[in-house]
Amino acid sequence: MVHTGRHFLQIPGPTNVPDRVLRAIAGAVMDHRGQEFARIAAQVLENIRAVFQTKGPVVMYPSSGTGAGEAALVNTLSPGDRVLMFETGHFSQLWQQVGGKLGLQVDYVPGNWRRGASPADAQARLGADVRHAIKAVVVVHNETSSGVTSVLPEIRRVMDQIRHPALLIVDAVSSLGSIEYRHDEWQVDVTIAGSQKGLMIPPGLGFNAISEKALAANKIAKLPRAYWDWQPALKLLPEGFFPYTPAINLIYGLREALQMMREEGLENVYRRHDRHAEAARAAVRGWGLEIVCEDAREYSSSITAALLPAGHDADKLRQVILDHFDMSLGAGLGKLAGRAIRIGHLGHFNDLMLAGTLSGIEMGLRLAGVPHRDGGVAAALESLAPASKSVESVPLAR
Repeated sequence: MVHTGRHFLQIPGPTNVPDRVLRAIAGAVMDHRGQEFARIAAQVLENIRAVFQTKGPVVMYPSSGTGAGEAALVNTLSPGDRVLMFETGHFSQLWQQVGGKLGLQVDYVPGNWRRGASPADAQARLGADVRHAIKAVVVVHNETSSGVTSVLPEIRRVMDQIRHPALLIVDAVSSLGSIEYRHDEWQVDVTIAGSQKGLMIPPGLGFNAISEKALAANKIAKLPRAYWDWQPALKLLPEGFFPYTPAINLIYGLREALQMMREEGLENVYRRHDRHAEAARAAVRGWGLEIVCEDAREYSSSITAALLPAGHDADKLRQVILDHFDMSLGAGLGKLAGRAIRIGHLGHFNDLMLAGTLSGIEMGLRLAGVPHRDGGVAAALESLAPASKSVESVPLAR
């Protein structure tokens, strides 16, 4: 089938890249050891701290978010260290697997993929750890596979109440730049992030925001590290240089993306994501489908996952939508494979893009024969632009 117009990329990342960012990325490659590039890189590393809401250092790698996650672990922990993790979805399982391969002892708290990290479970596990054998608590802030956002301030409150000295390490890959995030205020020790979601640039940059407590842990950590070692990077980054060849053109793009976020205002970026997420959930409810996330306090503002009725294949629905409307939706992962569709509504996004996305899903539900109610799109539009109750409609003059 021949498609016209632009492809709708509505997976929860990589996200749509703004034209301004694409033009910036297209700039000529320059000497990454020269002063001109050093000024650009130093400015980017300074400006991105505002997105993490930190006054501390941010290390930037030419890597995916997974690479940045490995960097967080190997720079702060030693072989055999106990680490507490929570099963919130596919990506929490990823960190469990990475931890095991690195020789860490992972205490993995089981979950149903429909709830975030439980403060009650954290309190029970950490409270029982009177010898402080647990060296780190690892939480996926926004679980991309399920559309569930863990309430980090409550996890931190539990740790403070118990006075447990464990590090707090957070995967913010699909929340940074989309959902309110406060590295310093929430006393996060290492925040893991990637470039391809809320930061609005292609995959290829990974980040660690680092606390003073994490830097102290780094001095005694004994897990092997070479490429991921913070110390060579921390010595060079203030001057805009790197101990590895940086992703030069992606840094150009990141500079432009950060400028766009400053122009909009970070709080406005968060409110825009909140608003689009609420409209997407209104559509899912309007169709009579079930939102994967069970707790309204944990609804994600960057992705909405919806369950299809029993007996209907979510991947077949996604294929129908791709074939007929040239739109990509996120596949269900792990326990949700074939059962759920994931609607990305993050990054460079606006009301009409969301309306088009939801229209494509509603038409796809019809074509695929999935039982649903009509009116999901109308419910979303009402959420985005509620009809005025005080102004009477006036007929157009002839």
